[in-house]
Amino acid sequence: MDSPTQNTSLQRLQNVEKRIVRVLELAGGVMDELANPTGPRKEFINNHCREFMKMIKDIQVTLRDEIKSACEYRPFEKCDYSSRISNEICCKKLEYVLSQLDAMKQTIDEYQATI
Repeated sequence: MDSPTQNTSLQRLQNVEKRIVRVLELAGGVMDELANPTGPRKEFINNHCREFMKMIKDIQVTLRDEIKSACEYRPFEKCDYSSRISNEICCKKLEYVLSQLDAMKQTIDEYQATI
């Protein structure tokens, strides 16, 4: 099951997709207006270009936020694998140190037995 965060993220991305379609429609409208045989209407082009730029900025902000949110998503942050491995390595190191200490004790005992 998807988490609520994923659902809202997907919904935001779907809204971005709809805005991109609208941006393309605006660009197409401007192109049609520029190709108008009677000449382009300045106010029409200004309005479409203004809306186009506003929507592009909104899309950029939304996508930037979604990318940042995706980078913050850490599915394994509650995983204890690294701490378990670290503990196992520490145990192996301690076993090695203990074996070295035992060897040193045996050497000392042998030395004292020869004295």
